[in-house]
Amino acid sequence: MTIEWPFFLLLGLLVVAAAGALLIRDLLTAILLLSVFSILATVIFAFLQAVDVAMAEATIGAGLLTAAFITTLAKTKGAS
Repeated sequence: MTIEWPFFLLLGLLVVAAAGALLIRDLLTAILLLSVFSILATVIFAFLQAVDVAMAEATIGAGLLTAAFITTLAKTKGAS
């Protein structure tokens, strides 16, 4: 299996999304960048033919955790 340039592009975007999530001060934007990180990780896992891991990452990382973080953010912003 040869690794092509789209794989390296995805890895670069993954690093940019992770760095952005760490450096952004707005919490909602950081949550959305974490969701983008999970989606990119899902695509990378599918690219590496680990479809079961990709499905788990998409379900838990991009879906469940994003919803939990946004719900928590909405509940805590109202309390302050």
